This record gives sequence, C-alpha cells and structure tokens, in this order.
Amino acid sequence: MAKQQLLIVDDEEVNRELLRMMFDSEYEILEAADGGQAVEQIEKRGDLVLILLDVVMPVLDGFKVLDYMKEKDLLETIPVILITGMTPKESEGRAYRYGIADVMHKPFEPSVIKRRAHNIIELYQSKRNMERKLKEQEQAIREQEQRIRQNNDFMIEALSAVVEFRNVETGDHVRRIKYFTRILSKYVAKYCPQYGLTPEKIDQIARASALHDIGKIGIPDAILLKPARLTPEEFEVMKRHTTIGAEILESCKQAYADDFYQYCYDICRYHHERWDGKGYPDHLVGEEIPISAQIVAVADVYDALVSDRVYKTAYSNAIAYDMILNGECGQFSPDVLKCFELAKEDFFNIVEVIKMFNFA
Repeated sequence: MAKQQLLIVDDEEVNRELLRMMFDSEYEILEAADGGQAVEQIEKRGDLVLILLDVVMPVLDGFKVLDYMKEKDLLETIPVILITGMTPKESEGRAYRYGIADVMHKPFEPSVIKRRAHNIIELYQSKRNMERKLKEQEQAIREQEQRIRQNNDFMIEALSAVVEFRNVETGDHVRRIKYFTRILSKYVAKYCPQYGLTPEKIDQIARASALHDIGKIGIPDAILLKPARLTPEEFEVMKRHTTIGAEILESCKQAYADDFYQYCYDICRYHHERWDGKGYPDHLVGEEIPISAQIVAVADVYDALVSDRVYKTAYSNAIAYDMILNGECGQFSPDVLKCFELAKEDFFNIVEVIKMFNFA
C-alpha cells in the first residue's frame, strides 16, 4: 500500500534532513527548497496529508505559498504547520488568519513537532472521513427522496388515469394541465413576487394540478359520459366533483400533511372558484382563492377551450386566449391574467407541440 505524502518546505537542507528523519518511516517525503518548488509539488499532489512550511525562503516565501493555497481553496483539506524563525508577534497573527493548523518556532523540539503533526493529520483525516460519510448519507437521502417522489408521481398519475379512463373525452387533459400550470406559475413567480413562488413550490403546484379533477371518480356515468351539454340539474351534480375530490384528499391528510398535500387540496376544491365570487363550491372572492387554484383555474379553462369536447369543437389558440381575457369564461385574478398575457406565446407553443406529438 502506497504511503501518504508529507511535504517539507525549507531552504535550509539541514532542516529538511532533520524533518525527513522524523517522518520518513511513516510517510513518503516530498521536499522543496523554496516557495516556487513548493507550489509545483502542491500542484501535482497525490495523497498529501501535511505541509511543514518555512517562512523566509527565496523565490516565494511561506506566506506567498499560503496565498496560493488560499486562492485554490486547499487550506481546508491540506493542513499546514508553519515552522519559522520569526518571533510570534511577527508570524502568528498573520499565519493564523490563513486558517493554518499550527505555528512552531525554531529551534524546534523533534518530539513535539512529531506529536503535533500526528495529531493534526489524524484530525484532518477524521474530518475528511466525516465529510465523506455525510456526503454519502446526503446522496442516499437524495436517492431515497427521488424514489419516494417517483412513487408519489406514479400514484398521482394512476389516480388521474382512473378519471381519464372514465371521462374518455379528456384524453391527456391532465398532462396538458401540468404543462400549462408550470408555465403560468413561472410567470407568476417572476412578475408577481408577492406570492412567494419558489422553484420548489412551482414544481409542487404543477404536480398537484394532476389531481384537480380526481373528484370526477364520484360522478355518475350518466352525467360524466353524457355526449351532450348537461342540464342545469346535471351540472349541479357535476359541480360536486370539487368537494368529492377534497373529501378523498382529506382522508389522506394524516399521512401527507405537508405543503404538497395542501396544494393538492386547494387545487382540487377551488379550481372552479372565480375572482368575483361566482365560482363554486364555496364562492370565494379575490385573494380568498389560493394562488395555486387561481393558476390552475386559468390553465384548466384554456385547455378546455383549445380541446375538442362532445358538445363543441376546439377553439383556436387566439380565440381561446381572447375569451379568457375578455371574461367570457368567468372572472380570474388580475395578476394571473397579466401573467397569462405575458405567457401567451409559451401557451400557444405548448399547444402546437402537443398536437405535433399527438398527445391530445
């Protein structure tokens, strides 16, 4: 097994030889007679566990070597013991500001410097091992979180698919809603910072949007699959999909009582609420409607307009866009509508891409 490397930097050969004799039975000894040679050795370092560094040397002095190591962020991983003939007042304050491990003054006691060197090497290696273990644990946690997220996404997709299999006309409605929701959320985050949407929250809202119509699983087939417009009475039953979905999610609250659950619940229950209070099921007004539901409301209506239904053919992108802005589909949040205007081209492009790949 190859020995670990220890670098001795001193312009006095006798000092280098004395230090070599102290450590060469345990380490592979590298030597440098000035600061320039020291930098060369450090640049091609292998398993360098300690540097014993003199201060007053030709080419580059010890502090110049420390400047190099600081610039390369090496002082956190390679310990340095400064061995100097300077007085403590001249050397220690400046040296410790670099974050070196120790300062020893010439003439030094061999047994003392050897013990300090061993303690410092052991301390730094323990630190490295701890950092490595922490990184391994962090990686394992990230992988576990990724698996959990994949499992959750699979369950969400499966639940959404159940609804879509029953409501055959919607096709890939859920997938499209996720696209539109993510786009619109990014614009809200950028242009309406008061809502505090972070990339993490945007991702959660987009994923949660897949469950917006989960309550349709509780709507009778005669109404859900009716190949024509619903009567007022039937529409009242259809409107119950918001509360049915909320009840389904409420039953899972104890297991998933976090922000993601709240986004799922809010979107499911409130995505048909309208800014003027004329939506359903709770007739919320204005900012009473959670921002996640406000965003999905626009995405949902836009997708319904540009998609074929049994009672209508798809509207063009431009007509659907104008209908939403003109209030023909109910009143939406002014902030979200402003972002919808800014996202116009992105929405249009997504529709065309979806058509191109036959997602609809």
